[in-house]
Amino acid sequence: MLRHSLARLAVAGIMSIAGIAAAKADDILVAVAANFAEASQDLAALYEKASGNKVVVTTGATGKLYAQISAGAPFQILLSADAKTPAKLADEKAAVAGTKFTYAIGKLALWSADPKRIGADGAAALQADDFQHLAIANPDLAPYGVAARETLQSLGLWDKLATKIVMGENIGQTHSMVATGNAELGFVALSAVQSPQQPSEGSFWVVPQDKFTPIRQDAILLNAGADNAAARGFLDFLKSPEAHALIESYGYGVE
Repeated sequence: MLRHSLARLAVAGIMSIAGIAAAKADDILVAVAANFAEASQDLAALYEKASGNKVVVTTGATGKLYAQISAGAPFQILLSADAKTPAKLADEKAAVAGTKFTYAIGKLALWSADPKRIGADGAAALQADDFQHLAIANPDLAPYGVAARETLQSLGLWDKLATKIVMGENIGQTHSMVATGNAELGFVALSAVQSPQQPSEGSFWVVPQDKFTPIRQDAILLNAGADNAAARGFLDFLKSPEAHALIESYGYGVE
């Protein structure tokens, strides 16, 4: 129902967004952080319906996407899981100056497929120490992994639970570890737990913001998209009320 309502809003309102109506039909190659995979597909569908432009989404860990872009991958837009990577690409002249903005603010959740494992206080579930594996994304590759590490450090549990931590290459792999039972619980993106498409069963705790550095997810126009009106139009669309409503429905904050 939510997706249908958003679609009706989008068809009615997107064409008024600057640049979209004028953009000719074209393919847009967008590199998207793994945590934002589902939301990006819905956003792409709304933009395609309104503009006639095709959005081709590739998802992965932000660190790996950065490496691909630096190696010459022809992505035109990056939707990062952090603010640091787009800023770095701008500093390296690999992206268009002045196009960086925060498209979503990520939220972290401790999640278990077991509906009884995590109560109102997720810290208590961690301190109980009655599990074999705790999944997190690799902090060297994924900002959500950094947030998970900061949370455990804030709770004084990083060293205590170090031998139980298993790492996914990205937040999507981390979610899969918990979903398949390879880890009894793990730190995942809230967006994966309350996805409008496939909400996760089980139990979860939304990690308080004071436990980790805010996950500001920034977008930026890459050099390959500098002359692509459709790519610029898609970035404008991400700032629209229609896009913000969809992004918030996936458990993110917006500005």
